[in-house]
Amino acid sequence: MSTSFPAQVTLGLVQMRMTADPEHNLATAVERIRDAAARGAQVICLPELFRSPYFCQTEDHGCFQLAEPIPGPSTARLGALAKELGVVLIASLFEKRAEGLYHNTTAVLDADGSYLGKYRKMHIPDDPNFYEKFYFTPGDLGYRSWDTKFVKAGVLICWDQWYPEAARLTALTGAQLLFYPTAIGWLVPEKAEYGAAQQASWETIQRSHAIANGVFVASVNRVGHEPGPNEGIEFWGELRLRAQWRDPRQSGHRRGDADRADRHPEGGLRPDPLALPAGPPGGVLRRPHPALHRLIPPGSAGAPRAGRPPASSAAPSRRSGS
Repeated sequence: MSTSFPAQVTLGLVQMRMTADPEHNLATAVERIRDAAARGAQVICLPELFRSPYFCQTEDHGCFQLAEPIPGPSTARLGALAKELGVVLIASLFEKRAEGLYHNTTAVLDADGSYLGKYRKMHIPDDPNFYEKFYFTPGDLGYRSWDTKFVKAGVLICWDQWYPEAARLTALTGAQLLFYPTAIGWLVPEKAEYGAAQQASWETIQRSHAIANGVFVASVNRVGHEPGPNEGIEFWGELRLRAQWRDPRQSGHRRGDADRADRHPEGGLRPDPLALPAGPPGGVLRRPHPALHRLIPPGSAGAPRAGRPPASSAAPSRRSGS
């Protein structure tokens, strides 16, 4: 595939309310994708595990029925849609690899409908209401990026955001833009005490990835309250687009309630087309110490236990998304 990309790309970051019906959620995603494409989006990213409510709030063997092979039925339908609309799709799905072997996975579909590949979430949280280790085996495909029609796209997933080596190693594959499908929010009883600090940590870590790696970072969160233990999770309903070097014209966010997110498939975030970095990594990545990257051991646990932001963060709470 050619590695010559347009100088600019327009993103569509989709917010949506999930129901208990996977087919309804997929239909909603299709509607939002069509709307975003009609508004000029070329690369469109869905939130984490968009086909269902966030089932990891409890440990329930019945939820394994939600999983599917990748590639499989959902990627086939989304691939056909990508081809029809001429857009790139980033789709987060619950992957059934084999009986008893499941992953939290994101598929990448190019604008011609072709399935380019998938990323399996590496870092798996395990905290109250975020019991992902019950469901997901850590990824084994490494950090990757793909040459799509519009951009060289790298993909990570939610909890990976707290691990700077994940962003760095993905950027070193040549990614121009890092996507983070996300499910992050507050446990309702903790919001008043810890909410502001948690959200600030989330914003700061994304900005750090963009600056340190010379890439754009797009995070696509769930929206609304989902019931569960501890009064459930209030997802922030927030999208983040962070630009390298924090250019205020190419960095923004939009918060909103579920209704507003449902009306606006990009969560109200309407950036100007992004001017993509060209050629090899820029900024500080032009002068790395290559030998040091070989010192990062596989499976390195460079961040605190699941559920907590890094120790240097200002957030004292445990809840930091999936």
